Amino acid sequence: MAADVRRRPRTARSQPVRAAPGRGCQRAAPAGRVQRPCRGALHAAGGGHRVHVARRPGRGRVLPRRGRLDLREQLGDPGRGRRVRRAVRCVRDVTSAYRILNGTTLNCAGGGTPWNTWLSCEEHDLGLVFETDPRGEDDARARPAMGRFKHEAAACDPERRVVYLTEDQGDGCFYRFVPATWGDLSAGTLQVLVGTGPGAVRWENVPNPRFWFTPTRDQVDGAMRFDGGEGCHYSGGTCYFTTKGDGRVWAYRAAAERLEIVYDDDLVTGEAPLTGVDNVTAASSGDLYVAEDGGNMEINIITPDGIVAPVLRVAGHDESEITGPAFSPDGTRLYFSSQRGESGFIAGTDGRTYEVTGPFRR
Repeated sequence: MAADVRRRPRTARSQPVRAAPGRGCQRAAPAGRVQRPCRGALHAAGGGHRVHVARRPGRGRVLPRRGRLDLREQLGDPGRGRRVRRAVRCVRDVTSAYRILNGTTLNCAGGGTPWNTWLSCEEHDLGLVFETDPRGEDDARARPAMGRFKHEAAACDPERRVVYLTEDQGDGCFYRFVPATWGDLSAGTLQVLVGTGPGAVRWENVPNPRFWFTPTRDQVDGAMRFDGGEGCHYSGGTCYFTTKGDGRVWAYRAAAERLEIVYDDDLVTGEAPLTGVDNVTAASSGDLYVAEDGGNMEINIITPDGIVAPVLRVAGHDESEITGPAFSPDGTRLYFSSQRGESGFIAGTDGRTYEVTGPFRR
């Protein structure tokens, strides 16, 4: 019998978090040209936000309480009480593009590798992981050894030489792929997380990752169930991942083989600052940045000491979702997209990509 940590699905809630306006969204333009504001305002968080503080007694459970946080201090106040200003630009004019993957369907979050390829994950029952070359020089290759299931995101752990994988099913699992040779994903072993909830966990091999009749999530007794696996990011010995059905952010502490819940919107007193958890990334400070799919189109910060607060909100994109938050290698710029933009058109032809220049916490 699989260990089930799911709860009844809930509709996303829109939370009225107050945000002090920051600089308007601006489209990118060549040097010397005027940059005009684009549609869809983006607000940066200032001081005095309502926040929550999550404490982690025992087994990684979260008992949040109400708190306050001056984000000017937390995000890097330039000093002397001046309002934090972060330059926000919206990329509108694409001058060139090329494909790095053809012949796939319903591809989702994916993730990068230490050897500079990109893993593109198919989000359907027989979905595969494809390894692509962002430069477009090498052909994309399917990696069936990484399993056939409803893939969402991937995160590489160079210390243990494994790749973590989330599954976007209401009774999905959390996996890791152990390559036969690090840097070559063509062969290896797919494993699934086994346990009874937060605390000590272990990994067991999936007998037939290229399944046709028995889904990978049903092949190992005791495999933990997660309510809609979404974003996944590895940083500093921990793999963080989110589950949208129960509004949780999880942390797998790899060295200790322990699982914790670092955020749970059901345990927040009053209105939760973060709902519709989705993609996740981390800054060099150890802060998590969690994007919302739904909610009120915000990116929230979760600090190492458990403070949760909104950093920015995209206004006027009510039928969209925030996707792909990622920092530049030097940590000075944050990138993300509004998948369907202001129109909310399902095909994503109105999508927008944003660049946010710090300061960020160090």
